[in-house]
Amino acid sequence: MSASMLEHLLARLAASNGWLPFDEFMNEALYAPRVGYYASGRQTFGHGPATGSDFVTAPELSPLFGRVLARQVAEAMAVTGVDEVWEFGAGSGAMAEQVLEGLEAKLPERYVIVELSATLRERQQQRLQRFGDRVQWVDHLPDAIRAVVLGNEVLDAMPVKLLHFDGKAWFERGVRADGPGFAWADRPTDRRPPYDHGQWVAGTVTEIHPQAKAWLRTLAGKLKAGAVFLIDYGFADTEYYHPQRIGGTLMCHHQHRSDPDPLVQVGDKDITAHVNFTTMAITGQDAGLAVLGYTTQAHFLLNCGLTDLLQAASLKDRVMAQKLITEHEMGELFKVIGFGAAGLEWDAMGFSNGDRSHVL
Repeated sequence: MSASMLEHLLARLAASNGWLPFDEFMNEALYAPRVGYYASGRQTFGHGPATGSDFVTAPELSPLFGRVLARQVAEAMAVTGVDEVWEFGAGSGAMAEQVLEGLEAKLPERYVIVELSATLRERQQQRLQRFGDRVQWVDHLPDAIRAVVLGNEVLDAMPVKLLHFDGKAWFERGVRADGPGFAWADRPTDRRPPYDHGQWVAGTVTEIHPQAKAWLRTLAGKLKAGAVFLIDYGFADTEYYHPQRIGGTLMCHHQHRSDPDPLVQVGDKDITAHVNFTTMAITGQDAGLAVLGYTTQAHFLLNCGLTDLLQAASLKDRVMAQKLITEHEMGELFKVIGFGAAGLEWDAMGFSNGDRSHVL
């Protein structure tokens, strides 16, 4: 890791009596000003190591992703009567561009982006400048939002807490300094996974998601009309906390390779965890939202008309779009969950076939 990142983390540890819970460590590694992974100005999104990137997202793979999503957005705007789209964590701006192109017949009054990274915001502004003042960026959420809200691979980048079961008791896993680097350090905790199958294996390490829950509660409190569609990789809780998943889902990405060790190359690689969609569904419902549906990315895109767009696409675009729906690529692992504001329930097209809400 860079000397600046090491100095920053050592200062944080010193201010925290030598121990940081992992969610705070992850937050610093990803978002610390100037030295964090998303704040350093590095190229994160791309098709391969030759681009200097570390991973690829669905909008980067195929422009059809956002254009298909635009059909769901258009339906949601019509049903709920809103005239704005909000996107959290817009990355390179590819999805925003695609959705706006897909909505060209009826563009929203505003397309609002919430972006923590100043570097990514600059890239988004350059990419989306042809849409003029219709696209806006905000630093703070207003008291009321009336919009269709989108988030693609936003939840997986939110810091998670790590829990470790030693065979007898649960501990919260944190980080301490260890010579020129860092090491794991556990402390007793009252926290538990939200789903208990009673078959925990000694040595199990898993995640819980208090920050993602807090974010959704905040959004639910501000969403007065509209809908929310969140796309990410993850599982329902029975699969997330399966007894055989003893290592959890924490993963790092660097130069299009994955590894499970977030304590090395800190600030130079992405750190993510899969989403517990049961937790998100219950959190949303408790906050007053209605679950519109939960399905795989493949079902969602096909329900929204991907097949129609493929017929007019080039061979190259067809090949790349296949990665969005095939099981061994993004089609099965990635899921979509939808919410309606203020308890509003309606039959969203994205969940018309293959809805898995019953497994949440």
